Parts: sequence; structure tokens; C-alpha cells
Amino acid sequence: MKRTISLEQATDLAYRALRAVGTPEHEARVTAEALVAAERDELSSHGLSRLPFYLAQAQSGKVAAAATPRVETAGALVRVDAGHNLAFPAVAAGLEEGMKVARVLGLAAVLIGRSHHFGVAGYPVERAAREGLLALAFSNAPSAMAPWGGNAPLFGTNPIAFASPRQDAEPVVVDLSLSKVARGKVMLAKKAGQPIPEGWAIDPEGRPTTDPDAALAGSMVPAGDAKGAALAMMVELLTAGLAGAHFGFQASSFFEAEGEAPNVAHLILLIDPSHAGVGYAAHAEQLFRAMLAQPGVRLPGERRYAAREAHREAIELPEALIEELQAYAATEAVTAG
Repeated sequence: MKRTISLEQATDLAYRALRAVGTPEHEARVTAEALVAAERDELSSHGLSRLPFYLAQAQSGKVAAAATPRVETAGALVRVDAGHNLAFPAVAAGLEEGMKVARVLGLAAVLIGRSHHFGVAGYPVERAAREGLLALAFSNAPSAMAPWGGNAPLFGTNPIAFASPRQDAEPVVVDLSLSKVARGKVMLAKKAGQPIPEGWAIDPEGRPTTDPDAALAGSMVPAGDAKGAALAMMVELLTAGLAGAHFGFQASSFFEAEGEAPNVAHLILLIDPSHAGVGYAAHAEQLFRAMLAQPGVRLPGERRYAAREAHREAIELPEALIEELQAYAATEAVTAG
């Protein structure tokens, strides 16, 4: 059963639950807003359903809830240490500094290490595009996908995102997982007791499966087959390779409370097109107009903008999830008192 809850109420509930496990005020607010934004845009596999896992890991010490991000800048490189806390505050802090650097130098690379689940990869690049920048984002993740020809998970599903500003219109946002679907969708199917479509995953023996349990024990299928697997390797090197973080096969689960911190990494590349001197926005609009002139074509990102408009005031959440978060929030209220 689901219950309708306002965006403000959902954000406050998530914020108080995060505060209950020792997350500082600013970091709790940034995280809560990111998770509710995912729900608002109907990206629930990366939304508040993740929060109970985060909270349990904070309680076990796998997530260092009290840590705050440390930012260091050297030329065009912005290095961020997430401190084994959740990714959202580190991404926000690194992006803020990276945008400043990109405006001065024309480009910046934001490298975030000792981190956790990246969340919706399209959000930081969309934010940069709203500031007039071109942005690319990459993240590695715990192993869920075998190299092409294999059957044992080695790479994460490793999202890639891109955003471009537009003239007098919403940014174009490309946001994709390098598996055919995000692994979070398999987790949701498992929780709902539902099968998954064939073609999403293989079981531990390498056979196609519609059983979410067999899929989670086996491997996600890469998008584009061998091409997707090659891109997943590229992302591992651009993130964990550069940051000295764990590769996917070394990283612990985002969902289990016990064990060491996942220690994954992210990379955000920012380009200020004004430094190119070609009038990028007007030039790019020629491409967008040519695309939209064809019936049935929509620009990447339009679906999430439509969902965002439909949920401007409220979202629907499972009753059980609301109750679980309320239990955490009540603990915070008792502690505060």
C-alpha cells in the first residue's frame, strides 16, 4: 500500500532519519533532497528506497555518518575525499568548486574518492548545465557485471551521465547505466516478489534468468553487449583507477550493513563552452531543432522533466518505507530531547 506525502514532508522525514544516525545537518539536508528529487522524477530505484540501507550501514559503522567532505584544488583538478560517508555531500561540494575552476580555466575534473553510491548520475551534470557548463559524470560501483565472455561479476553497472545547456529550454540530460538496466531495478523486483524481464541478467552459470535472486547472484547483462562491457572497464579506470579507490570486484555491497566501506569513486568533467569561442548554445540548438523536427523524437531528459512537473507537490511512497523512516526519525527526536 502506498501513501501520498508532500515533497517537504518527505525531505524532512529523510533528513530527521539521517540525523538520527549521526549525519551532520548540512550533509543530512543535501542527502535528503537528492533522494526525494529521485522520487519526484520517478527514479525510485535510486530514491528513498535506498535510505534504510544507508541508515543501517551508518549504524554498523560501514558508513562514516559524521564525516564531512574535504576538497583540495590543484590546477584544473579538484580532489574530494568523501571520508567513507555517503556520496551526495561530497558530490555537491566538489561540483561547487569544480564549476568555479571551469569558469576560470575552461575545464575542470572533479575526482571523488572514498565514496559510496553515486545516486542519480544525471543530477550533478544537470546542475552544471543550468550554470551554462557541459558536464560528464562517471561512477564505479560494486561488481554486478561480468566482462564480456565471462560469467563472474567484475565491473559495477557504472553509470555515465552527460548534460548540455540549451537556449531558453531545459538542459539535455543523458543518464544511463552500462548494464541494460540499473541493478536497483532488480532489487525492487526482488522486494516486490516479482520476476524481471528476460535479457536483464544471467544466473551464476551464465544462463538467462527472470528470477531476481538468481540475477543478483549472477551478473547483469551489459548494455550493447561487448561494447557496454568495454565502457564499464573504462569507467573503472577513470574513477577507481585515478582515485586509488576500490575497483568493482573489490568494493563491498551498497546494500549490506556489515563489512568494510565500499570505497568507490566518481569523476565529473566540466567544460565552460564560452572558452571555445564558437557560440556553443546557438550552434548546438541547430542539432536539437533538427532532431525535434522528426515526429516521435524527444530529447534526452524530457521524460524526467515531465515526471518532475507531475510531482511538483507530492509523491507516493510505500507505507512500510514511511513507517521505517518514521521509526528512525522518532529516535532522533528522543535523542534531541
